[in-house]
Amino acid sequence: MKEVYGKSDSGNLKEALKGISGADALIMISNGKQFKAHVRELKELYPDTPSIAGTGHFYGKTVKEGGVGIIALSGVVASAGVMRYASTMPIHDVADLRKNLSRVSGNNGNTVCIDICTGNDACVLTSMASVLGKSGISLVGGTSMDPSVAVNGEIYSDAAVYLFLKNKSGKVRVYKENLYRPLDDTRFIASKTDRSRYYIGELNGRPAKDVYKEYLNISESDIETQTFQNPFGKITGQDICIISLKEVSGSGLCCYRQVNDSDVLTLLDMQDFREITGETISAIKSDFPKVSGVISINCVFRYIVFNNHHYMDDYLSAMSTIGPSCGFFANGEHFNGQFINQSMSCAVFE
Repeated sequence: MKEVYGKSDSGNLKEALKGISGADALIMISNGKQFKAHVRELKELYPDTPSIAGTGHFYGKTVKEGGVGIIALSGVVASAGVMRYASTMPIHDVADLRKNLSRVSGNNGNTVCIDICTGNDACVLTSMASVLGKSGISLVGGTSMDPSVAVNGEIYSDAAVYLFLKNKSGKVRVYKENLYRPLDDTRFIASKTDRSRYYIGELNGRPAKDVYKEYLNISESDIETQTFQNPFGKITGQDICIISLKEVSGSGLCCYRQVNDSDVLTLLDMQDFREITGETISAIKSDFPKVSGVISINCVFRYIVFNNHHYMDDYLSAMSTIGPSCGFFANGEHFNGQFINQSMSCAVFE
């Protein structure tokens, strides 16, 4: 497998495509203003190449908001498709998902699914897991910053687009990186939630806003930015799924991920991110003596944290030591059947 990427900070697609030819699959990350034009132009230039597209902040060794980035993959068997009606009937296109998976004839050691979604991520991922879980095929992806995605030149809203990639020359493996650990052993039971708004009304029977504020000894005006240091975590077996805070709403809190009544939550605390990203990179290098490509999806909140700590350039430079490495900052991240916040997920190709 060979991974090549190009980008144009000005949004010139032909500039981003310089040096790219003979691709078996394409992933495009555009911006809201130029998305439709970029999708149309990419289809004209590569009419027969499976492709998916969304919006976000594309990065290689550097990152700049806006513009356009292209990831070109060769030496892969690829098939692309769409899961429509994400908010009303996400299971609608499961049969087509199964057909597209069968077209690549892959297995859990050499095949991965990359997806980009417009929203209602958790329900879409559950629908996709009904197929991928049986085959053992891993998935990484993220949420488009604008409510539009595209597959093979067709634009959709309220949908998730996906790309199956079978590595013809080696294995593929997925990784998830979490910068947060439980602050302590305290547990909070969520109640009076509103799934449509990702709203938490109460924690342990008290107003959620008051519990969060008092436990961390912060003012109400600090709550929305405190999520960078102390998001919630949902305990699922041995795993903890990060839940970012969005805003205060009345006496409750709105999040970026759904919380249900009786969910068990904990408060998380950011650890030494330099140490953790270094551990992830070391683990990948240990698993893969030779890497042909890395596709990663980072949360836009990590983008803010890394920028605030002047770590962004060092982070992207460190990722590039693995091998050809690129990806995008998104509004949410996907890892197999999980919709996660404030995390990084990636696929690594031998």
